[in-house]
Amino acid sequence: MKIVSFKICPFVQRVTALLEAKNIPYEIEFISLSDKPQWFLDISPNGQVPVLITDEGRALFESDAIVEYLEEAYPPLQDGLAPEDKATNRAWSYLASKNYLVQCSAQRSPDADVLKESSENLGKAFDRIERQLDDTKFFAGDDINMVDIAWLPLLHRADIIQRRSCYDFIGDRPKLKAWQKNLLATGLAEKSVPEDFEELFAEFYLSDKTYLGRGGTVENCDFSERCATDACC
Repeated sequence: MKIVSFKICPFVQRVTALLEAKNIPYEIEFISLSDKPQWFLDISPNGQVPVLITDEGRALFESDAIVEYLEEAYPPLQDGLAPEDKATNRAWSYLASKNYLVQCSAQRSPDADVLKESSENLGKAFDRIERQLDDTKFFAGDDINMVDIAWLPLLHRADIIQRRSCYDFIGDRPKLKAWQKNLLATGLAEKSVPEDFEELFAEFYLSDKTYLGRGGTVENCDFSERCATDACC
């Protein structure tokens, strides 16, 4: 199968993270969203990524539909779930995906006021998941499930922003912090994005066009921590 992708799209990462978690082989083709090829527009009714082209050559669009297909067509991440549990997982997954663009907007904030407002909007989702989380390693125990996959793009991006700008979108939410740490430790974040993802992400969200990129939140930043990785400096 093939995934049609834009390199820094969180909706794509949700799909590729699921493919990686299930060890499903796939190819990936990157396109420019500012210059979409006609062949892509012909198979994507909404003109958006991701698109998954199945082994049979059928094009599937909308990330919610794609991940449900992958969960049904291949061995599930969790066996034997009751219908109510499946519905609950879909609901918590949807809460994540509908906040991808909220996070994108917050990261692109041009000034402190917009950043504060956008962060508060994203924080509402983070508050809800903080109340739902238990003391387990992942959302529903010691094994990754569909909810973990859906929240991974949000938590991965929050980690990059904190490392590179010292701005903490997650804040004082200890269960969410622990969940983020456990998810990132799986290596799925890196496996589900291209090698140049972090640099491209920083170029777009931490440029001089953004408040975070201009260093608007670094007054109390520990720069020794900020530059703790090669990718940072």
